[in-house]
Amino acid sequence: MAGKQDKAAAKEAAKARRAASKARRGQIFEAFKVQRREDKALVPLMLLCLVGGAAAAFLLGLIWDMQWVLLPLGIAVGALVAVIVFGRRVQRNVYAKADGQPGAAGWALDNLRGRWRVTQAVAGTTSGDMVHRVIGRPGVVLVAEGAPHRVKGLLAQEKKRVARVIGETPIYDVIVGSEDSQVPLRKLQGHLMKLPRNISTAQVDTLENRLAALASRGTAMPKGPLPQGAKMRNVQRAMRRR
Repeated sequence: MAGKQDKAAAKEAAKARRAASKARRGQIFEAFKVQRREDKALVPLMLLCLVGGAAAAFLLGLIWDMQWVLLPLGIAVGALVAVIVFGRRVQRNVYAKADGQPGAAGWALDNLRGRWRVTQAVAGTTSGDMVHRVIGRPGVVLVAEGAPHRVKGLLAQEKKRVARVIGETPIYDVIVGSEDSQVPLRKLQGHLMKLPRNISTAQVDTLENRLAALASRGTAMPKGPLPQGAKMRNVQRAMRRR
């Protein structure tokens, strides 16, 4: 009986994996169609990568009379480079559409790679200015988006609240924007990844528990669709008032 149940469970798991894989392929294809309509250079560049990789491998193989052996490797490398080019151009297009939209910085933070703890909109105004809190190995990072003359005050206020709880742990503040001393949206993730590692993973957990007790302040995220192609997950998450 147990054997039959195990086989049924394995069959269901395999079915779920196939369904997930099919869904991912569908998403990639849809993203390709959208990008191709808006980026006329995409297909020529991808073809150039594919043909260039194959040609380079073939010509290199001529030296040792191994051109037909190296040709499949060159095609595979060219295809990989084409996929990388596609991903980079899609990412650039998504960030270009998201730039300036309320909640765009929160979306970018939610897509951080690694063990970052993101709390969106811990402070905000009715005009759409927001401060997001990020906890990671660097310490605490406060990321603000909105009008600079308003978010500077929000940042200073939130920094004081956080400092009372975390003691000597480093606090960084970032304003997302295109002006001097600001970080462009497309470079936000890279900026955070380059910050020094000041605390351990265990300390990150401790910080998260301490800051969870802080009451959040702000207003509700603006509603409405954000740019097509940008998967703005959790951008419309409601902010609690104190």
